Amino acid sequence: MTLALYVPRASVVHRTPAGWKLVALAGLSVLVFAVPSLPLVCGALAAVVLLGLVVARLPVAALSRQARAVRWLLAAILVLHLVLTDAATGALTVLRLLCLVLAAAVVTATTRVSAMVAVIERICRPLQWVGLRPARIGLVIAMALRFIPLISERADRIREAQAARGGSVRGLRGLTTTTVPLLIQVLQLAHTVSEALDARGADDVPRRRGGARAG
Repeated sequence: MTLALYVPRASVVHRTPAGWKLVALAGLSVLVFAVPSLPLVCGALAAVVLLGLVVARLPVAALSRQARAVRWLLAAILVLHLVLTDAATGALTVLRLLCLVLAAAVVTATTRVSAMVAVIERICRPLQWVGLRPARIGLVIAMALRFIPLISERADRIREAQAARGGSVRGLRGLTTTTVPLLIQVLQLAHTVSEALDARGADDVPRRRGGARAG
């Protein structure tokens, strides 16, 4: 399983500025949660799928992977609602989350990471007055977008290696035998990246204006 990143296509969705797509995603999130209507949520979900597959011309696998990635979480939420509330509320909640997951997948698959990070840095620019650095926030977002599929790829490799050796790759045993080596690799990768960032001065505090004139 690899989470969707940019998929190059010549579509109107790809050409839409990243800022407008993020605004649309935020608006969709507010809409599906502010209006508790099952027909509206189903219509929004159908519109997202149509936008991704027909308008943006994304491959079916780019969206189906997202649904498979969260299927157990959605199933657990549905069961929880069946126990605590009712089936209609559970179905509404599941469809809301699925709609937003697929909408986010469409945004990430049609938007370059650099464009998305640039928008986030512009949004966070006022925070520099309270000591936060927008460039650092953009770096964190860019690394998160890059590391999610990288970690998923590492997990796939571990499972494939265990299957080649005749190990268990299913059930609880398969989960435990995958988690430990994956956690070790993630920690090693994080240590390597932190050393590279430190060597490049990523944690340096920029000199204040006029500081060079002091003295």
